[in-house]
Amino acid sequence: MSGVRITLKLATSLDGRIALADGSSQWITSSASRARAHELRAAHDAVMVGAGTVMADDPLLTARTIPLPARQPVRIVADSRGRTPLHSKLMTSVNVAPVVIATAGDPAGQLASAGARVWRCGNGVRMNVQDFVRRAEAEGIRTILLEGGSQLAASFVREGLVHELAWFRAPILIGGEGLSALGELGLTDLKSATRWRPVATERIGDDVLDTYVRTEQ
Repeated sequence: MSGVRITLKLATSLDGRIALADGSSQWITSSASRARAHELRAAHDAVMVGAGTVMADDPLLTARTIPLPARQPVRIVADSRGRTPLHSKLMTSVNVAPVVIATAGDPAGQLASAGARVWRCGNGVRMNVQDFVRRAEAEGIRTILLEGGSQLAASFVREGLVHELAWFRAPILIGGEGLSALGELGLTDLKSATRWRPVATERIGDDVLDTYVRTEQ
């Protein structure tokens, strides 16, 4: 059993969509919910997203709480091919908080030269999530807030590595053409579906934050 506890944070419409079909997503949840999400970042050792999220949204991934936390979380990008732009907010702020590029074997030399730490996690075309968790544990990281995208989130869920869900829901409906919060899990029967136990519900204005923990099956 891994010593790294992973929380998957989702911010969706009521029907589980994270964006319109064209990728428009700012903002589904309210400013108060986004402030609460910054508190979640501050409570974790690391925050993680995929390279697609970095290229689409150019996030900073720091915890911008009031007051600021004593220490910023490590910012991790699952980036199998070293695509993170050198001019991204992450790479131009390596002096603010550490940036880790988790690759599938690509040395990502330019990113390392620009100040990122490069972790090789597997030798295939995709980062191996099990290798990643072992490396994170070896580096002393105990808690990770996984913020997406949908394919990265699904890869951790498939491997049984997500322990908790922090699910922000806004009172809007986007419809089936919207982008799903979670990629394919490859289920062939409902008995194989991961089950979750609700442990807390928090009203944030008109939004709701539901917290679930994974149940052992």
